[in-house]
Amino acid sequence: MDLLSVLLIAVSLALDAFAVSVSCGIAVPGFGPKQAVKVGVWFGVFQFLMPLAGWFLGTGVSAYIQAIDHFVAFGLLALIGGQMIAGAVKKGAGEQAEAPADLSPRRLCVLAIATSIDALAVGVSMAFMSVDILTSAAVIGVVAFCLSVAGGLMGKRLGGLFQKRAELLGGMVLVGIGLKILLEHLFG
Repeated sequence: MDLLSVLLIAVSLALDAFAVSVSCGIAVPGFGPKQAVKVGVWFGVFQFLMPLAGWFLGTGVSAYIQAIDHFVAFGLLALIGGQMIAGAVKKGAGEQAEAPADLSPRRLCVLAIATSIDALAVGVSMAFMSVDILTSAAVIGVVAFCLSVAGGLMGKRLGGLFQKRAELLGGMVLVGIGLKILLEHLFG
C-alpha cells in the first residue's frame, strides 16, 4: 500500500475525531489551544494504537470486530452526547445542571475509543496487506492529532457565537456522529 492510500485512510478515520473535537471546542468552557492539543493527543494516540492492536489481532476476529464496531461507537457517542443534551435541557429549564462538559481523562478516553474503533478494524485488514504497519499507524495518528486540534479550535470559534446553546449543540453533534456511524454500517 502506498503512502497516498495510507494518508487517505488516515483522513477518513480522523473525520469522526475532527467532528467530536469541534463539539468539544463548542461545549467545554474555557477551551483554548492547550485543550485542543490535549484532545488532539488523546485522539491521535488512540488512532495510532488501534491499527497496531488490530494488526496483532489478525484474521481470527476480523469479522467479529467489523460486525459490532458501529454499535459500540454509536453507544459510546450517544451516551456522552445524551448526557450533554440532558445537562443543557436542565440549564434551559432553570434547574441546576450537572457540571459542564469537561476534558477529564475518563471522558477523553471514552471519546477516543468511540472515534477509533474503526481504526482497529482497519488494522485487522492491514494484517493481510503488504503494508508497513508502524508507518501506517504513525500517519493515522498524526493526521488524527492535526485534525482534532484544528477541529477543537474551530469549535471554540463557533462556541463564542452559540455560547448559550453550546452544550446542547455539542451533545447533538456527538449523537449525530454516532447515528451516522451506525447507519453507514447498517445500510452502507
